[in-house]
Amino acid sequence: MKSASFIRGRHWKSGKSIEVVFENGWIREIHTLPNEVASSKWILPPWIDCQVNGYAGIDFQQSGLTQEAMEHATWALKKDGCVGFFPTLITCPWQEMMDRLTHLKALTKKSSLLSNHILGWHLEGPFLSPETGYRGAHDPQCMEDPKPEHLEHIRSITEVDPVLLTLAPERKGSMAFIRKAKKLGMRVSLGHTNADTQTLHEAFKAGARALTHLGNACPQQLDRHDNILLRALDPPRWITGLIPDGIHLSPTLFRCLHRWIPASQIYYTTDAMAAAGSPPGRYQIAGLEVEVGADQVVRQPGQSNFAGSALKPIDGILRAAEMLGKNWKDLWPHGSLIPSKWLGLPLGLKVGCKSMCSMVTELPQGKLHVESHSP
Repeated sequence: MKSASFIRGRHWKSGKSIEVVFENGWIREIHTLPNEVASSKWILPPWIDCQVNGYAGIDFQQSGLTQEAMEHATWALKKDGCVGFFPTLITCPWQEMMDRLTHLKALTKKSSLLSNHILGWHLEGPFLSPETGYRGAHDPQCMEDPKPEHLEHIRSITEVDPVLLTLAPERKGSMAFIRKAKKLGMRVSLGHTNADTQTLHEAFKAGARALTHLGNACPQQLDRHDNILLRALDPPRWITGLIPDGIHLSPTLFRCLHRWIPASQIYYTTDAMAAAGSPPGRYQIAGLEVEVGADQVVRQPGQSNFAGSALKPIDGILRAAEMLGKNWKDLWPHGSLIPSKWLGLPLGLKVGCKSMCSMVTELPQGKLHVESHSP
């Protein structure tokens, strides 16, 4: 049994000085302190990211990643503001993907750092659209239709862990797949898709509830009368993932999406790959060489389409605040409470939640210093 510990700071909403007491991996008590116990540190619900393809020079798409490599990426994510995350595996031959998932799951059983900070698993593919523009950087030769046995295979590896699946619902067998995934407690998100309105409706009825990085994984030029963005927003009923870097979505579109979609349905993700948290250069993602410039844009050399992100979590909240003209604390739920609730994670700043918190200090020139508390 672990002894109790505590942190002190200011509550992110009330501004009051508080003491948060942790015991055995959970929040046991939260006390309000006298006003004279002042602190410049804000205590907030933990910032999480459900779509991380790699970080700090580590590509999660590699086979046989070492424990040290995964721990390096995890420490770097913590340093840059992300308390917990879903390692994301992208399209590749099915057995290869399952072998990687098996290996990563085994690493969490060897490392308390990984088991505490890896909150679940995200499989982005191979059930995606092979159409140019919609497939993004995913290899269409490795794509296939979803089948129930795929889900049984995933669950046999992940055991009781949360699982997020991104698929294109126009693929054959998708509705039965979504229904079974829901029964197994998995979350289904639609992405890399050019589904028509009726197919989107059927996917929602079957149990899909989210959209993966809306505004991306689609051609740069779309039919102004009928396109996946308009279909997805008619009506705006989906939990919607957005990349808040000002690149994958222009500031104008980012603002418009916040006006059109209810705030309680928007979550932020970095969609980070190995270059995030690293200097500009060339990196690998799933065996594909990508190039990252000083602007943090990730592209395949000589091509204009994006291939993941080099965004740091803490930079994402600042960029979102700048684009929307809001205080960063007002946007914090988009990376904490909203995705945690949707994914069924016991996270938050209240008694009975896991002992994970973000602690942020405001610095001059609008910068933030972030720390993480975790078991």
